Amino acid sequence: MSQRHSDSSLEEKLLEYRFHSELRLDANGNPASGLPMVRESLPVGANAAFRPEAPAPPQPPPPGREALRPIILSTQSPAALKMGTEQLIPRSLAMTSKAKTPARHQSFGAAVLSKEAARRDPQLFSAPSFSLDDMDMDMGPGGMLRRNLRNQSYRAAMKGLGMPGGNGNSVLLSPKLQTLAEEPSQPPTRVPARNKRTLGRKHAHKGSFKDDPRLYQEIRERGLNTSQESDDDVLDEPSSPEGARKVDTTIVVKSYRPAPVTWSQLPEVVESGILDRLSTEERKRQEAIFEILTSEFSYQHSLSILVAEFLQSRELRATMTQTEHHHLFSNILDVLSASQKFFEDLEQRHKAQVCVEDISDILEEHAEKHFHPYVAYCSNEVYQQRTLQKLTSSNAAFREVLREIEKRPTCGSLPMISFLILPMQRVTRLPLLTDTLCLKTQGHPERYKAASHALKAISKLVRQCNEGAHRMERMEQLYTLHTQLDFGKVKSLPLISASRWLLKRGELLLVEETGLFRKISSRPTCYLFLFNDVLVVTKKKSDDSYMVQDYAQMDHVQAEKLEPSELPLPGGGNRSSSVPYPFQVTLLRNSEGHQEQILLSTDSASDRARWITVLTYREREAQGPTSKGDLPQVEITKAYFAKQADEITLQQADVVLVLQQEDGWLYGERLRDGETGWFPEDFARCITSRVAVEGNVRRMERLRVETDV
Repeated sequence: MSQRHSDSSLEEKLLEYRFHSELRLDANGNPASGLPMVRESLPVGANAAFRPEAPAPPQPPPPGREALRPIILSTQSPAALKMGTEQLIPRSLAMTSKAKTPARHQSFGAAVLSKEAARRDPQLFSAPSFSLDDMDMDMGPGGMLRRNLRNQSYRAAMKGLGMPGGNGNSVLLSPKLQTLAEEPSQPPTRVPARNKRTLGRKHAHKGSFKDDPRLYQEIRERGLNTSQESDDDVLDEPSSPEGARKVDTTIVVKSYRPAPVTWSQLPEVVESGILDRLSTEERKRQEAIFEILTSEFSYQHSLSILVAEFLQSRELRATMTQTEHHHLFSNILDVLSASQKFFEDLEQRHKAQVCVEDISDILEEHAEKHFHPYVAYCSNEVYQQRTLQKLTSSNAAFREVLREIEKRPTCGSLPMISFLILPMQRVTRLPLLTDTLCLKTQGHPERYKAASHALKAISKLVRQCNEGAHRMERMEQLYTLHTQLDFGKVKSLPLISASRWLLKRGELLLVEETGLFRKISSRPTCYLFLFNDVLVVTKKKSDDSYMVQDYAQMDHVQAEKLEPSELPLPGGGNRSSSVPYPFQVTLLRNSEGHQEQILLSTDSASDRARWITVLTYREREAQGPTSKGDLPQVEITKAYFAKQADEITLQQADVVLVLQQEDGWLYGERLRDGETGWFPEDFARCITSRVAVEGNVRRMERLRVETDV
């Protein structure tokens, strides 16, 4: 009992040292360096055996003592200020997933005991230190992020305990702790952790990038980044195992995914020794060329899955008509064929030359002569989305078969829509990848000229795809509305026009009517159709029939935001509760100032903001462009499909300049082509790096000048 009591007392003293601020000082009364800030109590998951019975509150340091060095938060370090607050850890820290430990609290206790042993004998700190499980990073000199060590095994911590003086006398432990400490320290057999460099190099020596193809939905090309550091991590990777610097194999990152193989890691490149003779700029150019090749292969691989699993599925085809099947898949076989030809030419050039001379001629030729199926596919987008929505909402057999196909391993548990949007996604990324190639060839006039021609050809293709999609959607809307609008006694308006398109439509609460609008008394609502050149005010008769009350040219329309308190009613009443978000629309009749005013209201602040934004867009255009560098930017994290005319369809990795924010919705300008619209805030991630924001603005302004987009 005395021995057990002695062991328990020692353990309590060790733990009390960990949790008392006075123990931050060493034996000489100087501040103990390297000790982190302590908490007042143990974590919830800590073992009760390690919990002190009566922890004393932390005491302030005695007068005259040197204050502890202030802790610099990771979000305030120079690295975070440069990369942005969303950059949690450096890219070079990527490792394999952390192995699960059955008793996490034991690692905490081991860390406490090992720190006590190190205090008794400073020489023990020559071994790696330990940190809590949730401390992924530590701060180095100057506030820079540096690698912090994860918890070592519990037994290794026990082995590190020794008495001062280094005489080999071990600290007295309880029988249970002593037994654990004396067990063999050899860890169980497992696959050693590898960092990104090791994984990439080993993967490269296994074979080519075609051995383990990735889905295009799961990759993100470095060429889409605008930061100067986007490809520096590739160049930092050693070209051979001998050149790899030693890294700690205990650092882990959750949800790690191996990085794709790069050009510098290819066996033929490493064995040729050409990396020793290439300049940094040339290596970056080769990486840009190789990324176009590998991303095209991933894209082709995903298209093949769309064809094999969805298009050619007899069960799925039996659930729809021939017309629906054609609208759903359009000319995807032609698009796949064009991708295969493009990849074959790129691969042939890659095989012929270890260091590829150029691929600009291939890009330009295919954009001008072989990529026309993309225009037809993108033009069919409106029918494709409508057909898919109809089938999923009203066809139970289709939903059941589709659900079973999407569960197959070859589909990666991804929905069919993620495969259907691949052509539009790929064709909009090609200009950015080609522009990256241009940036890497600025030092070579002939190559830069060829890359610029390729960029213009691909940008022209993208413009044709966008125009085709918009043209089909707009004309179909006009033809449909032409049959639904009844002008009655109002002078008819020739609605169908190639220069007209719908901006927004919707039913609004009619707060107060004057003049003509007093006639709308049976139902206090009106239905607005807002086109780019005219506003049509109607009364809804049915789901597909509208009686036109009035219309006015947009040059004669004004809109103004109001507050409920600004709407006094006759008799001193108050309708603020029933009119939560009012605004006023004024229709100017003539130069003499005659006008009609309509007081409207919406159910949410976001709806009112969207109406006012679209009603006043001509006024904003007249004010001139806004300084884009001062506005926030977001990156789209997942694809969003516009459901209303004033919304914008966005692809993953699109960068959008935020012009307005309201009630969970963002109104922004897509930087790659200048198109504007609303989209949900949940589909975007804020770009916090100032370097990336400025780089995006410079790049997109240059693209619009060089490609006339």
